[in-house]
Amino acid sequence: MHNSALAWSTPTPALVATGLGGIVLAAAAAAAPSDPAGRLLIGLAALGLFAVTALGLRQRPRLAVLDGGGGIAVAGIRGRREYDRADLARVRIVRYPRLGRRVPMLEIDVRPAGAADDKLMIFGRWDLGTDPTDVFDALVGQQLVPPDPTAAG
Repeated sequence: MHNSALAWSTPTPALVATGLGGIVLAAAAAAAPSDPAGRLLIGLAALGLFAVTALGLRQRPRLAVLDGGGGIAVAGIRGRREYDRADLARVRIVRYPRLGRRVPMLEIDVRPAGAADDKLMIFGRWDLGTDPTDVFDALVGQQLVPPDPTAAG
């Protein structure tokens, strides 16, 4: 179970917009019988929007703090995974260049007990429904951000 105050998901209005966009494009594809290539492309775009909507709905909440702050839960395509505090190898904000500016992304490296390799998960504003920096700050407040071994000290 997760603490609803500390759970982040793609915003519902955004998912409604992608679903409605898919419906509009599907109707446009059906209304273009004389242009098979256009109909195919519009139909593929509609399917893409439906897929984005379905994934957004399936992965709710995308990231959550477990009750008691003992770890996190991450929803993905294959379902929900929980990671204990000890599984969190690194949590940080990285700024990636996008459209001429640098946008923050939340990176979480996990290494579950017994796993041979780390797993890197990257969350942006779309995934979290808010600024990733705010989510990072909340994770710091829950003591879920391990010390950075590469930080100069």
